[in-house]
Amino acid sequence: MFQIIFNELSAAEISQLDTILQLELLTEFKVTPEDLKKIDGGRFGRMDRDGKPLYRYRARDYRFYFGVADGGVRVHRVLHKNSLKDFLFRNGSKVAGDEDEVLATSKSFWKLIEEGQRARQV
Repeated sequence: MFQIIFNELSAAEISQLDTILQLELLTEFKVTPEDLKKIDGGRFGRMDRDGKPLYRYRARDYRFYFGVADGGVRVHRVLHKNSLKDFLFRNGSKVAGDEDEVLATSKSFWKLIEEGQRARQV
């Protein structure tokens, strides 16, 4: 099992949720190296940019976007599925189709992720 590390942005995003929901999501969010070797498109997804993977974990209506470094999971963003659909709509992306594929081609989405990657860890 990987150690899970949140940055300021992802910690702020999850802290906005009801405490019980936070606990349920964090209990659900477990990642092992085996999980990342067999991405199924269900709970786990993967997008690549410049040869580097970005992983997605679905927990209920939320999406954890993370990378793996130094033997741990670094969570860049925690987003509600409806906020993603709204984000894509506002940025002119078609919402139909596979969510991961649509996001992988969105420059605005990658800016959102990069913002999380640059955020200080907590």
